[in-house]
Amino acid sequence: MEVQNIFNIPKGNPDEQETLESLFNNKNLLIERIVTHKPYEKPGQWYDQDKDEWVVLLEGESELEFKDEKNIKITKGDYFIIPAHKIHRIKQSGLNTKCIWLAIHGDLK
Repeated sequence: MEVQNIFNIPKGNPDEQETLESLFNNKNLLIERIVTHKPYEKPGQWYDQDKDEWVVLLEGESELEFKDEKNIKITKGDYFIIPAHKIHRIKQSGLNTKCIWLAIHGDLK
């Protein structure tokens, strides 16, 4: 068994806006760390995922946009579930610091 730390972020390409790292993956569950390295205020790409996603923001602040619904602002410690096929995107992220997310994808019902 190897112990690791969620806040030990590997150095990546400095030009990358965001990196996704799979921490655990099997046929039923995907756990990933998402790091937004650079602040941005323009909407990112739309996501339409096949599985539910439980997500917690471990560091930073962000605003998510859901198609045909109002936006939600989240800060460090906020968590929620995005149901499968709920179309969403990051509208604004990491204005004062990078964002570190932990996301769990699977059938969460």
